[in-house]
Amino acid sequence: MPSNSLLARIMQHYWRASRGQTLGAQGIVLDQDNRILLIKHTYRPGWHFPGGGVEHQETTVEALARELQEEAGVVLSAEPELFGLYANFRAFPGDHVALYIVRHWEQPHPPRPTHEIAAHGFFTKEDLPDDTHQSTARRIRELLEGAPRSPTW
Repeated sequence: MPSNSLLARIMQHYWRASRGQTLGAQGIVLDQDNRILLIKHTYRPGWHFPGGGVEHQETTVEALARELQEEAGVVLSAEPELFGLYANFRAFPGDHVALYIVRHWEQPHPPRPTHEIAAHGFFTKEDLPDDTHQSTARRIRELLEGAPRSPTW
């Protein structure tokens, strides 16, 4: 059986060949102290916002809700706020990310590590893990520090 990172690369090649455009939904989940929820995947390096691909006949908010539940046990209790739509052409041409701010949520059961998620945690903007993905760190600065927004992920 292929490793998770090999499987992810194979799937990315498939998506590039089979789809002209791809869309993902990610969430900046903030707790009452403005700490940010980050996810560490088993198949790619660094810490990222929770989220994933939007499936056929699924809205970005539906995809976000599904991914938050699957990756972090987070359940939306109000509509999230769209923060931005980003071109993610480094991942592959035609890829975009819809990024939402999630302030109203519950986490009835924090998840345990799985084959996909190695860890998750809440971090202050001053105490982000050293290996936080650069795009994730940039979005945090845009939201919490008012840094200029970039159109690219």
